[in-house]
Amino acid sequence: MMNIILFGPPGAGKGTQAERLVAERSMVHLSTGDMLRAEIASNSQLGMRAKQVMDSGKLVSDDIMIKMIESRMADDAAKFGVILDGFPRTVNQAVALDEMLLGNNMAIDHAIEICVDEEALFGRIEHRASQSVQVRDDDNAEVLKQRLKVYHDNTAPVLPFYRNKAVLTQVDGMMEIELVAKKISEVLDS
Repeated sequence: MMNIILFGPPGAGKGTQAERLVAERSMVHLSTGDMLRAEIASNSQLGMRAKQVMDSGKLVSDDIMIKMIESRMADDAAKFGVILDGFPRTVNQAVALDEMLLGNNMAIDHAIEICVDEEALFGRIEHRASQSVQVRDDDNAEVLKQRLKVYHDNTAPVLPFYRNKAVLTQVDGMMEIELVAKKISEVLDS
């Protein structure tokens, strides 16, 4: 069993790499973005609250995220390992995640930061939007600017938390998708 976290700014390729890991390693991908979009699609009260926050480019509150993750990590399939994508986004969430995992005799085995040139992210977001049948509301330059600010203000400070635990590794996300995947596999197999 292996539990990993993928870090990186919006558009860095976390979702793409998580899909590859699911296919190659049969891990469960817990994407908070996907989980939130599913809540929004269901028109639940939680989903409507989350949509207002997401559309403005801000982060959904810790209590909502922790409830969602805790519920998903309790699934039987998660016992074989998970890929967390989009969580934790704050030091408080990282601490809560550690406490939750510790209570289940688990831990984070690897935290991988996919490092990218932020100017290139705008091109990636535009490309993703142009290639998608259903364009996400958050795939535009203005929301990306806000999401990058939120990433730097809130999520980037989480990285030292995992560096201090000696589980953080940086991977160059500007390489071709296959090379990024190869580097991530090397980290996981080390």
